[in-house]
Amino acid sequence: MTGWIILGIVALAVLWGIVTFNRFVLRRNHVLEGWSSIDVQLKRRHNLIPNLVDTIKGYTQHEEKVLSKVTELRTRAEESGTTKDRASQESALSKMLGSVFALAEAYPELKANDNFINLQENLNEIEEQIQFARRYYNGTVRDMNVSVASFPSNLIARIFGFAEAEYFEIDLATQRDVPEVNF
Repeated sequence: MTGWIILGIVALAVLWGIVTFNRFVLRRNHVLEGWSSIDVQLKRRHNLIPNLVDTIKGYTQHEEKVLSKVTELRTRAEESGTTKDRASQESALSKMLGSVFALAEAYPELKANDNFINLQENLNEIEEQIQFARRYYNGTVRDMNVSVASFPSNLIARIFGFAEAEYFEIDLATQRDVPEVNF
């Protein structure tokens, strides 16, 4: 009788290990899927930047420094490796894009240009999609990280090399700082 009880406990432990392992695989795949969605939206944004720069160049010849900085940041963002580095580069690019749109305020004929308006609308739409993809990704990262850190699933995580994933936090070009008001 004792042998059956021990065999039952071992069978339950093995079954629990298999279920936990499969849950980690599922969560890892959700994280990868979430990252893929972010990557697609970032590539869409990167593809718009040359058109935006070309449109603005015709109106603002003396603003070449700002436009070349946008192009440089785009290249750096595309070449970044880790999630943290990518987030840092994308945040810098977003801030510079915000500067480009602020620059356009000084050129009324640019603001009225249909191509510029279309690019700005497309960029706003892409920024919203990035935000949605980032929320999904960060939710899957949260689920993965909780599983990796929680007992007893952390035992399976250590055995099979599942690790916590990095969150993806960027400032979007469409987000504006709230102006400070002093009385």
